[in-house]
Amino acid sequence: MAVTTTHGENQLLVNLDKLHTTKLGVGRIQRNLSLWDVEDIVSWCIEQIKASGSEITREGKNWYVLTGGCRITVNAYSYTIITAHRLKT
Repeated sequence: MAVTTTHGENQLLVNLDKLHTTKLGVGRIQRNLSLWDVEDIVSWCIEQIKASGSEITREGKNWYVLTGGCRITVNAYSYTIITAHRLKT
């Protein structure tokens, strides 16, 4: 069952302070989104998640955030940012 919200109260928004990623995650996100000039990938992702118009959906063990032309994937239990991909138009 998917839980969808458009910037409503949900556990991802409540726990933004717990968001983190791994070194491999940083490299994956930089490569997939061409964010070579962004030093703090976690802060960048948090800003994208908090942006107005972001759509947050939980499917199983992951949160999916559609925002700013990309989809960010976050583990719902550990709050680890797994990856991000550009949306295909």
